[in-house]
Amino acid sequence: MRDVTRQQRSPDEERLHRRQRLAAALRIFARLGYDEGAGGHLTVRDPIRADHFWVNGFGQYFGHIRVSDLLLVDGHGTVVRGEGEVNPAGYAIHSQIHAARPDVVAAAHCHSTFGRAWSTLGRLLDPLTQDACAFFEDHTLYDDYSGVVLDPEEGKRIAAALGPAKAVILRNHGLLTVGGGVAEAAWWFVSMERCCQAQLLAEAAGEPVVIDPDSARATRATIGVSAMGRLNFRPMLADIMRAQPDLLG
Repeated sequence: MRDVTRQQRSPDEERLHRRQRLAAALRIFARLGYDEGAGGHLTVRDPIRADHFWVNGFGQYFGHIRVSDLLLVDGHGTVVRGEGEVNPAGYAIHSQIHAARPDVVAAAHCHSTFGRAWSTLGRLLDPLTQDACAFFEDHTLYDDYSGVVLDPEEGKRIAAALGPAKAVILRNHGLLTVGGGVAEAAWWFVSMERCCQAQLLAEAAGEPVVIDPDSARATRATIGVSAMGRLNFRPMLADIMRAQPDLLG
């Protein structure tokens, strides 16, 4: 794979680039234990058909997914390329996120352990650590739960709750993160999951000291930007590509 910028890649090259990163992110999420049966979905907008997105197939183990296994789905939830079915909840949520946020290239939602645990509290994360500052005033809460998300109308409400932020906590459900590419969306998910774990541990141990708002904002301006999301994902991507090159098949 050539190390070139998005502007230097042709549309077909950009499509392949996004699919490769999506397959790699799914493998990484499997390693981290974010898969939960048939639940969880990562998507990336198609660069040629902007109202279409690529997604993992319903019920396929994240750790086995290859580039060729990914599905291209249109705005109505129809698979137009690839073999398999789309997770109905994945379509209901991600289709509305991509429709509401033209700047969002990729989105990630999985039923990770600490994200689920934190979501039951119906609270935003506090800036307790340097890493958590990346999400300070840049994540939201979808303060509702009415069952499995199967209706695109609820997907619209989730997208509205997300607003312009990089992440939303779905109460009693889990985490959802977005970004200008797969690397960003995936890294924000990994980081947010760990921040949930850190805050749960800290609050179980005692009364944590919260970083003051001005310092939290300044820290976010350094580590919460898109470039840092891509940078932090890079070592994980290099590792999975070397360890599991079959994902490119």
